[in-house]
Amino acid sequence: MINQKKSWFWLGLLLLVLPTIGLGCQKNITPEPVTLNYWRVFDNDDSFKEIIANYKKSHPYVTINYRKLRFEEYEQLILEGLAEDKGPDIFSIHNTWIGKYQSKISPLPPTTSVAEQRIEGTFRKKEITEIQTKRSLTPAEASQSFIDVVGNDIVRKNEKGEEQIYGLPLGVDTLVMFYNREILNNSGISTVPENWTDFLKDVARITKLNEAGQIVVGGAALGTANNIPRFSDILSVLMMQNGAEMTDKNNYATWQLVPKSFPNKSYVPGVEALRFYTDFANPTKEAYTWNEQMPDALEAFTQGRVAFFFGYSYNVPIIQSQAPQLNWGMAKIPQADSANNQNNFANYWVETVSKKSKNQDVAWDFIQFAANAKNVKPYLESSGKPTALRSLIDEQLKNHDIEPAVSQLLTSKSWYKGKDSGQAEKALADLITAVINGTGTLEKLLNTTIQKINLTIQ
Repeated sequence: MINQKKSWFWLGLLLLVLPTIGLGCQKNITPEPVTLNYWRVFDNDDSFKEIIANYKKSHPYVTINYRKLRFEEYEQLILEGLAEDKGPDIFSIHNTWIGKYQSKISPLPPTTSVAEQRIEGTFRKKEITEIQTKRSLTPAEASQSFIDVVGNDIVRKNEKGEEQIYGLPLGVDTLVMFYNREILNNSGISTVPENWTDFLKDVARITKLNEAGQIVVGGAALGTANNIPRFSDILSVLMMQNGAEMTDKNNYATWQLVPKSFPNKSYVPGVEALRFYTDFANPTKEAYTWNEQMPDALEAFTQGRVAFFFGYSYNVPIIQSQAPQLNWGMAKIPQADSANNQNNFANYWVETVSKKSKNQDVAWDFIQFAANAKNVKPYLESSGKPTALRSLIDEQLKNHDIEPAVSQLLTSKSWYKGKDSGQAEKALADLITAVINGTGTLEKLLNTTIQKINLTIQ
């Protein structure tokens, strides 16, 4: 009887242990190979080698094929690829394109389940591969981790009205002012201007015309649209600094109106900013320093034909390669009210996942891995880009080469130009050109432009 009881005891114990052993075997799985096609612009694959290599350490079954495309063909290839089910799993989009691509994006899910390899054991180490279900970054956490402009852009409502994340950035660039030291020295200007009043004075001292009235040396590349690469960003930040409200709560453009909180109801800040900008291309104004016959602004800067050029940190390697002997520097953009209210402009790309990807969990797991503060550092160092994360700002401020751009991150803004930002930019370009050429009253030109932009919102 005693022996029979012992037998039942050992049988029961064995039944308790067997499920545990079974679970252990299920953990040590052999995942199917996964290939992620990753499409981007501008950055070479060298910028991503370390991030991809580090991800493969715990995900050896994942192959990431990185492909750099030319900006001129990028959108067309993306749209064709997605339409034909031959597109990428992960792709980059500009922050102003999120609305346009929202229906083609698989938003960040609440959790991701991905096979992950780890080392188990203290003395007898063993590689274990198991399915890890991890909680994803929430919209609230994204707003806390990234600078304000990012949280405002990447968190959008889905068809059910729920907030979801539609992309994560690896870096954020801010509009900066490049200056030619030699031109400033020859003009007796010892320091770069910090406000637009001083900027106007410096431009007037620098600008030189020949006897035929042609610009020999330009003070600044401002005032036009056709030969200034980021004219819309410059005009936008001028409007913001002047007090314009770029959009309403429904994202419709409102910069042509007097803000409700604005003290002077007869002063339209957005319109006055437009006038200020175009004055630089108006021969009858003291600010005249640029026109539509001048070459591309960046080209003119590298040739030493203009003192001030407004661009981004991605212009640095271009300047260095095209004008290695040029004596130049980078500074923060001037402010309308530098003492109390800083306004700067953000320009960046986000990494996102195609709705047609068959490996959405792995794709989003990689993006979250890449955007993490620890893992993104090699990319930022290789590409020379400012961070998108609050936690890395203080560290990057020590980098002299990008300090001006980094110092503007927390006060940088953008605005939603609708589902077709390209059409919105064309409308702004047409407006600037029409103002310069005087082809209509300012009121009529503004109304036409606003209507064109607001048609792209929905």
